[in-house]
Amino acid sequence: MAQPTLTQTTPDRRAAVRRPYRRQRRPEERVRLLGEAVDLVRPEEVLHHVQAAVAEGRKTLIANHNLHSLHLIQTQAEMRAFYDRADLIQVDSTPLIWFLRALGLPGRGFHRSTYLDWRDHFWSVADRQGWRVMSIGGAPAVGPEAARRLAERYPGAEIRTRHGFFDARPGSADNADLLADIRAFSPHILFVGMGMPRQESWIATVFDDLPACVVFSVGAAFDYEAGVQKSAPRWMGRVGLEWAYRLLHDPRRLFHRYCVEPWSLAPLALRELGAAFALRRRRQAD
Repeated sequence: MAQPTLTQTTPDRRAAVRRPYRRQRRPEERVRLLGEAVDLVRPEEVLHHVQAAVAEGRKTLIANHNLHSLHLIQTQAEMRAFYDRADLIQVDSTPLIWFLRALGLPGRGFHRSTYLDWRDHFWSVADRQGWRVMSIGGAPAVGPEAARRLAERYPGAEIRTRHGFFDARPGSADNADLLADIRAFSPHILFVGMGMPRQESWIATVFDDLPACVVFSVGAAFDYEAGVQKSAPRWMGRVGLEWAYRLLHDPRRLFHRYCVEPWSLAPLALRELGAAFALRRRRQAD
């Protein structure tokens, strides 16, 4: 008897009961958090934005903010240039959702949105729509293994990968070759996963030279797909403990990011909390 394929045994996510979500963006979904703009959108709304951009042939940049990016943007000009170009900025941190609520803003748990939160939805759509998806980043063996695994489950998507070990300086031969490859493939979706701030700097530098596509900065997304890194259980993300899982598994690399960098944001956080408290007091007095 023939063995069933992965595509036959993969549950059809379209049969699941779905929460309602907005199909139109509203101005009030964009708020300020620690001095920076973020969008209060659900993962489903991110994917609706992506599908609309692909259907319209519109180039769009989707970013995300977490404590690491909010630290880096204070001192690195290339990070500022990247976020200034972003059309949609996800909140990639449950603690930031808590801080939004402390400020009196309408952040909710379902507004936390990362690649790991919408990956199944994304690849299901890519499979059905026949999207061309290109990923840049990771070690040389990571991309091909991730593409192989994804192709078994989502054969309708066309996937191309390039590793992240290239000379990313403007005008370099490596950069010119990569841009030519992107233009030749003409992806609907371009994932760039080279870690912060390298991925953001590269995207900001070459954005005008990219073809019309949806561009994501995704960090280690394809490392997860290849099995090189193990993602935390999603419940840990929902309760704000995903950072602890990552720190436990890679303390040398992540200790400074998770245990030192956030303190640089403390003065700004205290000012914003003070301003929010004063505003509430004025409203109560009126």
